[in-house]
Amino acid sequence: MFKKILIANRGEIAVRVIRACRELGIKTVAVYSEVDRDSIHTKLADESVCIGPGPAVESYLSIPNLISAATITGADAIHPGYGFLAESTYFADVCESCNMKFIGPSKEAIQKMGDKIQARKIMEKAGVPPVPGITEKLNPEDPNLYKIVKKLGYPVMIKAAAGGGGKGIRIVPSEEVLKTAIATAQVEAKASFGSDDVYLEKFLESPRHIEFQIAADKKGNACYFPERDCSIQRRYQKLLEESPSPGIDKDLRKKMGRAALKAVRAAKYSTVGTVEFLLDKKEHFYFLEMNTRIQVEHTITEVITGIDLVKLQIKLAFGEELKLDSDDIKICGHAIECRINAEDINKDFMPSPGRITDLRLPGGPGVRLDTHIYDGYNIPTFYDSLIAKIVVSGDDRAEAIVRMSRALREFSIGGVQTTILLYEKILKNENFIEGEYYNDFIVKHL
Repeated sequence: MFKKILIANRGEIAVRVIRACRELGIKTVAVYSEVDRDSIHTKLADESVCIGPGPAVESYLSIPNLISAATITGADAIHPGYGFLAESTYFADVCESCNMKFIGPSKEAIQKMGDKIQARKIMEKAGVPPVPGITEKLNPEDPNLYKIVKKLGYPVMIKAAAGGGGKGIRIVPSEEVLKTAIATAQVEAKASFGSDDVYLEKFLESPRHIEFQIAADKKGNACYFPERDCSIQRRYQKLLEESPSPGIDKDLRKKMGRAALKAVRAAKYSTVGTVEFLLDKKEHFYFLEMNTRIQVEHTITEVITGIDLVKLQIKLAFGEELKLDSDDIKICGHAIECRINAEDINKDFMPSPGRITDLRLPGGPGVRLDTHIYDGYNIPTFYDSLIAKIVVSGDDRAEAIVRMSRALREFSIGGVQTTILLYEKILKNENFIEGEYYNDFIVKHL
């Protein structure tokens, strides 16, 4: 097993990885920027190294600084968490060239699935249908463009080929705004990902966003876990997730799970990851993308299965054989996760950095809190606004909803604005309570 792992991340995911490593008997190295000097992950790790000033590009995104920190501390592996460099082919390559194991899939798998156009082609060949669309780089000057799009049918979506996190996406309702939408998406894609390549998909109205956690070893063994429903979103950013989905039965679960395994084998994937689908109201499902890392919402899968996914990820990266079978993974109850962000919901979700005061944390039966905040903690201005994840479990969905409502009422954070009140509204909504919600829920109901 690895002797020492450097965690190339911050916040709650850094804390999560440190805890997994400690249980595996692995030493850890935390890295931090100057503004993160007092963050909890620096206290929990066995060693900590400052890697630069506050801006991410000068610290958490600085590959030379990260490799230097790993070298001077003697780390033999690097865990990227999620975000930052977790899906960087270049970073994975640099780690390997420096004889440090990148805890994730191969650089080839990251590259294949990171390019959404290439991923669509691979899935089509493997018999995993992607969302209907044009699986080629869009050229706004193509004289046949309007004919092609008209044949597919409006509305359509323009999406960044190297995209993620809701960036570089535009919905096109009609022919009149097609070229403008392509140009706008290209500008945003270039700024966000360094590439202005975009492609086109049919816009599916009111689908569910369903994803399957998967795990695979280097010998070709693979399994899928019970699905997560991530349909509660705002601007393509997930807010609330639950497992299992209220819109999926046992037969559909198995059908979609087997499709996820086809995707895994087509990508020659190993370690843990996620295959995401869109599911329409006629139970037709389409491949959306594959995330080649641990997900923010991995926690709800852990809660309902009892399997530590971060420990599993580390073991598989080391080369251990997968000993799980999909049919043997049981669903125990129901789980819901709410992502708590430091944002002002009354000001279009504007980030709300600052010093936390009068902190009161939720607890009690069936409540898990993944966070890095504490009373007096100062939320920096440089990073993602996620400050905590509340995960609850219950014997059934009704109990999980009641338990989450109770946990949210117990959770009090002073000094900054948060999204706690938004989740209280969601949980009281009749459509959510009945399980009749889709990815346009926030727009339609809140």
